[in-house]
Amino acid sequence: MLTTDRVAGGALVLLALVVFWESRRLPLGSLRNPGPAYMPVALAAVLLCFGALLVVLAGKAPKLSTVSWTEWRHAVAIFGVCAFAALALERLGFRTTVALSLAFLLLGVERRGLIFSAVFAIAFAAVAFLLFDTLLRVPLPRGPFGI
Repeated sequence: MLTTDRVAGGALVLLALVVFWESRRLPLGSLRNPGPAYMPVALAAVLLCFGALLVVLAGKAPKLSTVSWTEWRHAVAIFGVCAFAALALERLGFRTTVALSLAFLLLGVERRGLIFSAVFAIAFAAVAFLLFDTLLRVPLPRGPFGI
């Protein structure tokens, strides 16, 4: 019987297998001296275990055929924002891309007010940039105007 939990567990197992496959070219290393593939492989192993458990133990979840997906518009909007962010990050910079993405999600998907959405999006982008770029020294794209 195909249930929502079994489909989700199967997707997690598939994702873990893809991570294993993609990590095969990188050195794994050891516990004392981990290589670049160590953490992805370790996390994929955990994901594989939990995904397999979900497939095996999913008994009371609704059948996949009985689920009506009323939130498909939200999913399409979120997917579109992710595509926009992937394409715009280098061109517009981190802060501008994150602020525009969050503003669209808050205004268009969540139907929040204009003032709240603008303040939250700009503040979140600024704090995230401060945390990662300034404090943690992770270089983030600045965009055409250095923003």
